[in-house]
Amino acid sequence: MTHEFPVTVYYEDTDMAGIVYYANYLRFIERARSEVVEQMGVDQRAMRDMDIVFAVTRVEADYLGSARLGDRLIVKSDHHGQGAVRWVFDQVVELDGKPIFRAKVTAACMTTAGKPTRLPAEIRASFAK
Repeated sequence: MTHEFPVTVYYEDTDMAGIVYYANYLRFIERARSEVVEQMGVDQRAMRDMDIVFAVTRVEADYLGSARLGDRLIVKSDHHGQGAVRWVFDQVVELDGKPIFRAKVTAACMTTAGKPTRLPAEIRASFAK
């Protein structure tokens, strides 16, 4: 199921030309991933208390267009498992229904000491839906 997350471009998101600064697209998709996790009912603070965290290990990104001050964007996110430890997100930022940024983000589940560990059962179960 595709998750949609709205983003409004504010002055702080832009460069001197009023165009979204390239690194801010990573912030937009990070927020969208956080919303996906929360909507799944996963409490990352409770996970951290159990010594489990997520860390982004890879990002493949394509810049296809640009957004400007005041634009209203939609971040679309799909996710799936890749093995017992990796969680992969395919994300697209759209402006007026057209993709302007696309990324494939791989996150790994690990202990707070940095050792890989299995994804929690509730997350693995969501991949089967």
